[in-house]
Amino acid sequence: MDPELEAFLPLIPRSDLTDPVAERENLARLIASLPAPDTGGMEVEDRTVPGDPDVPVRIYRPHAAQGAIVWLHGGGFCTGDLDTEHPLAARLADASGVLLISVGYRLAPEHPFPAALDDAYTVLTWTAEHAEELGVDPARIAVGGMSAGGCIAAAVALRARDEQGPPIRYQLLNQPGLDDRQETVSARKFTDTPRLDRRNAAVAWRHYLGSAPASASAAPARAADLSGLPPAYIATAEFDPFRDEGIAYALRLLEAGVPVELHQWPGTFHGSHAIISTAVSQRQNAELAAVLRRALSE
Repeated sequence: MDPELEAFLPLIPRSDLTDPVAERENLARLIASLPAPDTGGMEVEDRTVPGDPDVPVRIYRPHAAQGAIVWLHGGGFCTGDLDTEHPLAARLADASGVLLISVGYRLAPEHPFPAALDDAYTVLTWTAEHAEELGVDPARIAVGGMSAGGCIAAAVALRARDEQGPPIRYQLLNQPGLDDRQETVSARKFTDTPRLDRRNAAVAWRHYLGSAPASASAAPARAADLSGLPPAYIATAEFDPFRDEGIAYALRLLEAGVPVELHQWPGTFHGSHAIISTAVSQRQNAELAAVLRRALSE
């Protein structure tokens, strides 16, 4: 493991998704204890996107933003919200210069699949329809997310392709969890890794799927056809159960003719990019922002 990250391991609380309510409270306390991001270079606005039901969003509007990204937070499908995602969302918007719409999608197990996907797709559709009001080019809209949010973003791209929905310019998938089957080497091997291990990944999928059978709409790795999807950037972490499914998805996208940039970050673990004082995390976050800026400006 990266020595700088390893030094933080004793300070990182254990995650236990078997009790989502308690884990939500723990996550909220953890984020509240961190330094607040600098939002002086942008406007930040909470809004509600009409839908069935309505979807809360937080819009980060840097000055002179041309493109937009619909952003889905991580949290194992069952934790996280607009407030806990605020530090990372604000920094990504500021560094990329892209208008970022953070989605407060419904959480499992109270709201299992397809609730989160429906909420994300509602926001994508609204963003495309209100691009002029938002001050962005409707041809420069991306989807993206971290972990479970990366899964939902990939599923949104599949749905938009299959339903001839709003055009998506790019997918930004950071350490996405894409496969409920947990058959890869990393999924089987990493039983005691920081923040996310095999047990928590399995619990997250059970919460998300509920009584529904696994499908490509829930777990994009199950999709038989990946052709015609937007170009993608996929980042994976070395000590992460999701590592190999992210790499496999990138390779399948390439085989389907989709342009892909894949970065496997050595010495990192799931979500370690949030430890922003380390050099490797600074490189990860800078690259996410640079990739997004380039994708929506070319």
